[in-house]
Amino acid sequence: MMRGRCGPEVVMAGSISAAKDSRHQLRTPRAGASARGSTYRGVVPPLTDQALCLRHWDFSETSQTVSLLTREHGVLRGLAKGARRERGRFSGGIEVLTRGQVVAFVKPGRELANLSEWHLEETFRALRERLTANRVGLLMADLLHHMLTDSDPHPALFDAAVSALRRLKTPGNEAPALLQLQWVLLVETGYRPELDRDVETGDRLPDGVEPLRFNPRRGGLVASSDPEGWGVRRATVDLLRRVAAGEGTAEAEPATVTRANRLLAAYCRELLGTELPSFGWAFDDA
Repeated sequence: MMRGRCGPEVVMAGSISAAKDSRHQLRTPRAGASARGSTYRGVVPPLTDQALCLRHWDFSETSQTVSLLTREHGVLRGLAKGARRERGRFSGGIEVLTRGQVVAFVKPGRELANLSEWHLEETFRALRERLTANRVGLLMADLLHHMLTDSDPHPALFDAAVSALRRLKTPGNEAPALLQLQWVLLVETGYRPELDRDVETGDRLPDGVEPLRFNPRRGGLVASSDPEGWGVRRATVDLLRRVAAGEGTAEAEPATVTRANRLLAAYCRELLGTELPSFGWAFDDA
């Protein structure tokens, strides 16, 4: 389903999907995010939170701008002045797909927060040692960066992302970890696929129909020969239902896990209205 290009070697690049800083807007609007940060008598209190680095760009020889997924405050973009100084308060620099504690000052009306500290806590070494883990990790970061809006917190999604990155430590866990994270991402952002009822009629899906069809515009399965739908095997649907129920992928065939991943990634692609380069990196055997 995914047609991609070959990705980079195991290098955590500052910009994952392209040199430009823009993120694609989801085709279907969601409820607006509430702004975080407040003032009291003109003084901005510091924000302290756990964070994953999704992007970074060099601002100067010693400073960086970064995009962070924080646990309690959502996506936070900020400027880290002096981040690359060895004796600074940023652990020598903020790298993509590392976890740490960030201290920031968020002023209303400012596009970038002022980051004052970054305490590195976890580097997810497998992403820097194995190409397969690297590519899946980059796809995870790309999806989080493009599917989320600023200052829209999703603590459960943050925890799922950290868990998925940790699972990449074990070879062979790449596909199951990606599938779990994609599912949580779609649920948390309001795009949970409908797997039990026909999204056109609302009726229960009949047993024994093979293949079913998935309509990305409606966000779920249909029993009819919908020309907009994608053919989906019953085994793929059954696996996604188990993932939705929290049962995991332990007994699933690897090929079925791959098909489920490609289906969810294609659904994300349709929501975003574009195919991110990291899709090709993760699915370069398509």
